[in-house]
Amino acid sequence: MPELPEVETACRGIRPHLVGQRVIRVTVRERRLRWPIPASLVSTLPGQIIRAVDRRAKYILLRADAGTAILHLGMSGSLRVVPCDTPPTKWDHVDIALASGQCLRLRDPRRFGALLWTPHDPAQHKLLQALGPEPFDDGFSDEYLYRVSRHRKVALRDFLLNSKNVAGVGNIYANEALFLAGLRPGRAAGRLKRDDCTRLVDAIRTTLTQAIRAGGTTLRDFQNADGLPGYFQQTLQVYGRAGQPCHRCGTPIRALRLGQRSAFYCPHCQH
Repeated sequence: MPELPEVETACRGIRPHLVGQRVIRVTVRERRLRWPIPASLVSTLPGQIIRAVDRRAKYILLRADAGTAILHLGMSGSLRVVPCDTPPTKWDHVDIALASGQCLRLRDPRRFGALLWTPHDPAQHKLLQALGPEPFDDGFSDEYLYRVSRHRKVALRDFLLNSKNVAGVGNIYANEALFLAGLRPGRAAGRLKRDDCTRLVDAIRTTLTQAIRAGGTTLRDFQNADGLPGYFQQTLQVYGRAGQPCHRCGTPIRALRLGQRSAFYCPHCQH
């Protein structure tokens, strides 16, 4: 599933092609995504100028005067900016055609993504209103992390995956940040000390920054807006490396099941 760095990469890729452009039509070939594409988007977005392209957690926001289109890439979704006359493939479900002659094309083979519309402040939309602070916001601080983790028995990795605690940190980057901070993924969140929180906030920001610079991680279907893969996978320290030697100390990386997903850690470097 595309995580925060992949979504941020997609935003940066499409933003120069969309901002300031007038939408001339919306072509929907398949409405049945995770939720049906609303008719209000098809009728309202044409004629609007895209004022901004933003990201909130793993959602992409296309802002116009009449409202905001909310995009989620699901498990395998991707966005391309292509000439409007480019023939669609089987999995190209939506085109947002622009006055420039280009269109934003949503491809989603598994149809777990979403394209919704709200005429109101998107921050109040039911999908976004309960989200925690962004990892790069001032509100995500060591003091905040220490406060919200008190008395929490949930595993630290799963605590970070809960978007109510911090928005958009997915499994790959939670594992990598915990390695950088020297903390085991199965440790109870409530056992974090203040200096642990300081290291973890810094590690999350460092990990995400490096991943964004590398264009994300290609593990299954992700490609950026230019159709190119992300390269952060080449620098993974623990994720997906069970049994392989730690790059830092040589100890074999271990895996454990937390909930429905695997976590990875170095038993020597992480405590």
